[in-house]
Amino acid sequence: MKKHIKKYLTLASVLSLGLFLAACSNKPINSHSTGLWDHWIVYNFSRAIIWLSNSFGGYGMGIIIFTIIIRIIILPLMIYQTKSMRKTQELQPKLKALQKKYSSKDMETVQKMQAEQKKLYAEAGVNPFASMLPMIVQLPVIYALYQAIWRTDVLRAGSFMWLQLGHRDPYFILPLLAALFTFVSSWLSMASMPEKNAMTTSMTWLMPIFIFFMAMNISSAISLYWVVTNVFQAGQTLAIQNPFKINRERAEKEAAEKAKRKKLEKAKRRAVKGRRK
Repeated sequence: MKKHIKKYLTLASVLSLGLFLAACSNKPINSHSTGLWDHWIVYNFSRAIIWLSNSFGGYGMGIIIFTIIIRIIILPLMIYQTKSMRKTQELQPKLKALQKKYSSKDMETVQKMQAEQKKLYAEAGVNPFASMLPMIVQLPVIYALYQAIWRTDVLRAGSFMWLQLGHRDPYFILPLLAALFTFVSSWLSMASMPEKNAMTTSMTWLMPIFIFFMAMNISSAISLYWVVTNVFQAGQTLAIQNPFKINRERAEKEAAEKAKRKKLEKAKRRAVKGRRK
């Protein structure tokens, strides 16, 4: 129960942050804008995108380069999340054993199970809520990017290929790409899990659908951000948490342990036969 309460509180905090940022001013942003959000964040996002656009030949390229820079900045956080997730995946058999051991739903048993789980996480050096950190970090970035585009006339009117960056994609190509790469990055993240459940499987499919419908109704600049960030995420997963390599190593380890157990059992049978003689 305590674990679920923490999860809901975290989600509520993220949603509250989103509502707060969505309610921020929509007045044009410029050098005279004041305040932490408007001047130091949104205005500097706008300046950075314009500078990158002038340096790399277009507002779309400016957004792409800006997105890659943001992803590189938060890369240490993503690596921490990835390592924590892998440790959590490896703990799943032990966590399931605890759930089986403390199957009773009375308060005392639940508290004992939670204490054992907490101890297990601590021994493994795992923070079960680490997966929430990248979402908490990226949410204000998405809102700041949206406001930087929408509140800067030159960016809102900017174009990239067939796109008007301040408006949605008329052909829904970016929403489709955003959904596709969201699925690819989610599938790669889940592919190395030793055990899968209905929740993780459904999220792998539901999140791309959610992203598709969101991207259909927002500015193409944000859709472009989602496409680039999920392509980066997929490449990052292949580089630091390659599921094909992890599954191969896990299979080799299980085969080695199985061979070791077989060898021990054979040795025991020989020992028993020797004593009988």
